[in-house]
Amino acid sequence: MQGLTIAKPNISLTFVAHFRERDMSKITAAITAVGGYVPEYVLTNAELEKMVDTTDEWIMTRTGIKERRILKGEGLGTSDMGTEAVKQLCKKRGIDPLEIDMLICATTTPDFQFPATANIISDKVGAKNAFGYDISAACSGFLYALVTGSKFVESGQYKKVVVVGADKMSSIVDYTDRATCVIFGDGAGAVLLEPSSEGVGILDSILRSDGSGRVYLHQKAGGSVKPASHKTVDAKEHYIFQDGQPVFKFAVTNMADVSAEIMEKNGLKADDVAWLVPHQANKRIIDATARRMGVGNEKVMLNIEKFGNTTSGTIPLCLWEWENQLKKGDNLILAAFGGGFTWGSVWIKWAYDSK
Repeated sequence: MQGLTIAKPNISLTFVAHFRERDMSKITAAITAVGGYVPEYVLTNAELEKMVDTTDEWIMTRTGIKERRILKGEGLGTSDMGTEAVKQLCKKRGIDPLEIDMLICATTTPDFQFPATANIISDKVGAKNAFGYDISAACSGFLYALVTGSKFVESGQYKKVVVVGADKMSSIVDYTDRATCVIFGDGAGAVLLEPSSEGVGILDSILRSDGSGRVYLHQKAGGSVKPASHKTVDAKEHYIFQDGQPVFKFAVTNMADVSAEIMEKNGLKADDVAWLVPHQANKRIIDATARRMGVGNEKVMLNIEKFGNTTSGTIPLCLWEWENQLKKGDNLILAAFGGGFTWGSVWIKWAYDSK
C-alpha cells in the first residue's frame, strides 16, 4: 500500500450552495390567512361579583382577566363560532370553501360526542371536498392540530388545510364556582395552511404530555368511565374541575421551559423573536414565559384581559388580532399548556405582510 494517496474530500462552494438551495426548496406549511370570532355578549368582572363571592381586584390580581365573551342563544355551539372564523378566513384569502382539502378542529367542547365538530363546520361553510376530524388536547389543542395539519401539507398531498381552535367553555363552567367561572370565555380562531418553498411557515415544534396531570384538571363525568346520569348531573360532575395550585406550578415551569427550549434548539436569541404568542390562561404564567425567553412585554401578544381563557381559541385569536402588525419573515414562538397535562411550543416564520 506504499505510495497510495487517499484524496481528501473536496466539498466545493457549488456543492454547498446546491444543498442550501435544496433546503430552501423544502416544502413547509405556511399560514396564509387568519380568521377569528368572539360572541357579542360581554361578561364583566362586575357582573361576576353579583354571581359569586369575588371582586374585580381578586380576579385581576390572580388572572389578569377583566371580561370574557359568552355565546348566547338556543342551539348555538362551538361549530357556530368556528364557522364564522373559517368564513372570514376564506373571504380574506379569496378562496372558495370547495378548495379546502382538510379541516381539523381543536376543541374541548365539541358540539356532540359524534360527529366531529370539524365535519359540522365543513358542512356549514360549504367545504364539501374536505375531510377532517377533531383533536382534543385541552388548551394545547390548537398547537397539536396546527402541527398535525402541517404534516399533511408537507407531504405534498394537500394544498389547503384549515386548522380551527374553538371552544364554548361557558357550556362546561359552573357559575357558582369562583375558582373557575372567572377564567373561561368563548371564542374561535382559524388559520389556513398552504405549501411554501420560501423558508417560511412552521419550522419546528416541541409537543409533550403527561397523563398523570389529569387528576388536577379534568371533567369528571360524561365519558366512558363515568357516563352521564342523574347522579353525575346532580353532583355537578360535568363542569370543569381544577386544582389551581398544582396546575399553576406545572404550567409556569413547563410552558416557560419548552419555549426557551425551542429557541435554544434552533439557535434563536431574544432579539431574533418578533413575537411570543402564548396561550391566554393566566397573566402570571405568560409573564414567566416571557422572562424565561428573555423577551420584553412589547413582544408578547396579550388579549386575556378582554377574552379570558378560550382554551383552544386563544392562540389563533391572538394571531387574528395582531395580524396587521405581522411582517413577512417575523419569528413567532407559539406556546401553550393545558389539562392532561399537555404543553408545547411551535416556531413559525410568518409568511406574508398584512395588507
